[in-house]
Amino acid sequence: MATITLRPGRERPVIQRHPWVFSGAIAAAHGELVDGEPVDVLAPSGDWLARGLWSGRSQIRLRLCTWDPNQHLDEGWLRGRVARAVSGRVGLADGADGACRLVFSESDGLPGLIVDRYGDYLTLQILTQGMDARRDEVVRALADLLSPRGIYERSDPDMREKEGLPPAEGLLWGEEPPAQLTLCPAVPPGSSALPPRFLADLRTGQKTGSYLDQALNRARVAAYCRGANLLDCFAYSGGFSTYAARAGAASLTLIDTSPAALDLARQNLALNQIVTPADYVEGNVFKVLRAYRAEGRRFDVIVLDPPKFANSQGQVDHAARGYKDINWVAMQLLNPGGFLATFSCSGLISPDLFQKIVFGASVDAGRDVQIIERLGQSPDHPILLTFPESEYLKGFVCRVW
Repeated sequence: MATITLRPGRERPVIQRHPWVFSGAIAAAHGELVDGEPVDVLAPSGDWLARGLWSGRSQIRLRLCTWDPNQHLDEGWLRGRVARAVSGRVGLADGADGACRLVFSESDGLPGLIVDRYGDYLTLQILTQGMDARRDEVVRALADLLSPRGIYERSDPDMREKEGLPPAEGLLWGEEPPAQLTLCPAVPPGSSALPPRFLADLRTGQKTGSYLDQALNRARVAAYCRGANLLDCFAYSGGFSTYAARAGAASLTLIDTSPAALDLARQNLALNQIVTPADYVEGNVFKVLRAYRAEGRRFDVIVLDPPKFANSQGQVDHAARGYKDINWVAMQLLNPGGFLATFSCSGLISPDLFQKIVFGASVDAGRDVQIIERLGQSPDHPILLTFPESEYLKGFVCRVW
């Protein structure tokens, strides 16, 4: 088996079980390094530290998978990791028509593999050389363990490109999912009320068909929406608006750049027999918010759930400016005492940095802002303590005076 030796001083993250080894940490390589194949990691002293899967065209050269020298990264290992991940989701998605993330990449010890369940279908993303080389093994494990009606791939092309992999999408096993599935998210802990139903497009919709990481946050934010005029920014399929309407919101304004997303939002509100007055606005959120400010529009609750602004470390400063700008304008659109539910799904934006960004926006807006709740990703997206990057979704419910 090929090995790499780390530079002096670069072994500590590996010893502490962080799963990434960057190119700059490698002092020397021994043997043939093959994309997707196992490689052992040695300390500068020559001591064995860990074993991972090689990605020669990525800045993250090695994704670590085991710290046990006796553990081989074979099909039995992969099947065991998938089984462990699936067993850990028991109770996190109720009902045959529920939706749940079953495998969450590094957090489940399977770097580059994401698997979501939508009813009887599975959608997956294969994002690294290591998982791409084990595609058939992944499909066999999922088919044997879960017996789905179909397994459909929706891999993020940008992330695959960084790995030197071509785009990949389509049916991998069983039957193709229908154009739309009707889903019922998990019942929030402590709640007896049935959640609303949602339509998901597994073949052409955003992400793998829905944003499962916000499943519980929609109900949390809805608690502040009774009698409120809601502005739902980056609304996609109308998840926050649907929950807010069921909680008694007085009116809904949904903004998204995608007409297909707004059409899906209309369908979801109709599916749940929502009669709350709703405006659907196709446009750039930054520009629409500025237009509303010029018009003197005001709202009681604003939701900011933008897409990822930072895909690399070099984009963090630009992303921070974008987050600050949009929060600054949103604060100016809130009635005194209104609520701002603001989120960042950029893993490179830490929770501390995001709070500083919102703080800066509040100072520039001249508003007193209180954090009422801190929000994060749903529990089917577990945060691995040795991998802080897995805590990618963070949010606040703020009261703005």
